[in-house]
Amino acid sequence: MRTLLQINVVVNWGSTGHIAEDIGQMVLSKGWKSYIAYGRNERPSQSQLIRVGTTRDMLWHGLQTRLLDRQGLASVRATRELLKQMDAIKPDIVHLHVIHGYYLNYPLLFHYLQQHRMPVVWTMHDCWSFTGHCAYYTAKGCNRWQQGCCYCPQLEAYPRSLWADRSRKNWQEKKAAFTALERLMLVPVSNWLADELRQSFLGDKPIVCIHNGVDTNVFSIKDSDVKQRLGIAGKKMLLGVASVWDKRKGLDDFCRLSEVLPPEYAIVLVGLSEKQLERLPKSVIGLSRTENVQQLVELYSAADAFLNPTWEDNFPTTNLEALACGTPVITYRTGGSVEVITPDTGYIVEPGDMNGLLEKIKLASQRGKKAYRPLCRQYILDNFKKEDRYEEYFRLYERILSEK
Repeated sequence: MRTLLQINVVVNWGSTGHIAEDIGQMVLSKGWKSYIAYGRNERPSQSQLIRVGTTRDMLWHGLQTRLLDRQGLASVRATRELLKQMDAIKPDIVHLHVIHGYYLNYPLLFHYLQQHRMPVVWTMHDCWSFTGHCAYYTAKGCNRWQQGCCYCPQLEAYPRSLWADRSRKNWQEKKAAFTALERLMLVPVSNWLADELRQSFLGDKPIVCIHNGVDTNVFSIKDSDVKQRLGIAGKKMLLGVASVWDKRKGLDDFCRLSEVLPPEYAIVLVGLSEKQLERLPKSVIGLSRTENVQQLVELYSAADAFLNPTWEDNFPTTNLEALACGTPVITYRTGGSVEVITPDTGYIVEPGDMNGLLEKIKLASQRGKKAYRPLCRQYILDNFKKEDRYEEYFRLYERILSEK
């Protein structure tokens, strides 16, 4: 019986956690064993779970990152415990997702993987793997990662360092650890990230793009009285959804937009913290993060347009969820966020172009939600059903194992 071990910062929570959970369920249905090693935010899972370290370990790792810019270099004891469990499990495939996040020591892990010649699939959800510090760099227009990071302009960005700039050393150590792994298959989830990887020190590794998918049985068109409940009946609803809202995700842009929108429009934002809700302009309706998927489906379905003014992103699943519910997407020209936009599914705006954003909102309104609904839904059914995307992973696993 084949065994898959996935490693991700969270399990069955957020986009990457749900992806790992779904892949685990897929291989279980094929008769495999499935394990997920994770750092925090445990949720129920059909896979067997392995916690990497403790909350205290994570806090210590976070402190080293804040003071010394050592993301991915602490958690030595926790990682050694994981490696002992890997000795017992003997996975046929190790599938990495997000290995940063204050829980794992990557030099120890990659040395072990190379020593045991384990085949590794690494799904790239961001850019951290080939930079000296940041997970994204496009908003700053920084390309130092191509030659070797130094004098990092984003120390304040995740993973934040308050004092030290270790970006040059981090870049060198990542390059040494990651390029040494012989049996490594990189899987970016967007064509944009695939192109970036080819310009990085990982460019000589095999690269296969597999886009994220969406559960089209859950995310589907659903009628509801959401607008009435929110007190915006008769208005055009512009929806924004994020797990964590910040400037990078476009929160400031939504606030700016609220000041210039005509009165027939209403902005609804989902996923805000308590502090953000308190500071939100009165013209914006804010909702806290919801674990109720059906509530989210109702919001997506009721919206006249889904706005994603993200300044840095890879391949946001919120775009897929909105389209699956029949709602067009208006997004900034950022990373892979544009890769689901066609003339039938939405519009692309240059980052920060408020006039352009207003123009596309009006165009979507003029065309009307009824015109978009079947086209958006069908586009997702044809291209982004999660079952199809996870089958791509399984075929990749089989191909790798056949090359032993």
